[in-house]
Amino acid sequence: MPSKQPPTLGSLAVQAPSLTPHLVHVSPSTCHNLSIFKELLKEYRRLDDTITMRLNRTNAQFRDRDRAGTSGKGNIQDQACAYVWKELVENWKRRTEMINYCVNIVDQSMEGKRKSLTSEEGDARAERKTQAALFADEVKRNQVHNELAVEKIVRQRSLDAFQSRCQYFSPPLTDAEARKWWDAVHVQESP
Repeated sequence: MPSKQPPTLGSLAVQAPSLTPHLVHVSPSTCHNLSIFKELLKEYRRLDDTITMRLNRTNAQFRDRDRAGTSGKGNIQDQACAYVWKELVENWKRRTEMINYCVNIVDQSMEGKRKSLTSEEGDARAERKTQAALFADEVKRNQVHNELAVEKIVRQRSLDAFQSRCQYFSPPLTDAEARKWWDAVHVQESP
């Protein structure tokens, strides 16, 4: 009789990658279905939500590697900070791309409905139907645009938690993508 694995419980369930990872393709239908769109963002924001725990676990992993003699160059804390920073940046980039993609999709949909509204002059029923769809798209547009503001707040909160643990961290000059995010977040901080 095969033994059944117990479910992963506790903080490991939040920390560990999914045992059945899958690639999610964001399509126009994803952007138009706010429930799916927000659920996908929630999954992507999990790293930001668990930043302190992630830093603790990553620090412990690098300490274990150091004890086993398999650690990389430099201070354990610096290695852990660099690793978590790289994860954060990759996540921020994916979320920003997804939000911007959906903003464009909803904006294009609205533009198409506006054009069809002008071409339907005289057909009151078709005009009302298109106008209702346009109002629905306006709500979607506002919701998707609101996620850009939420994203800034989430990023800032994550950065504050990150910097409280990695006070002396600065991304290497050779990593242009990480530097770009680092500089962008620090520009937002200044008055």
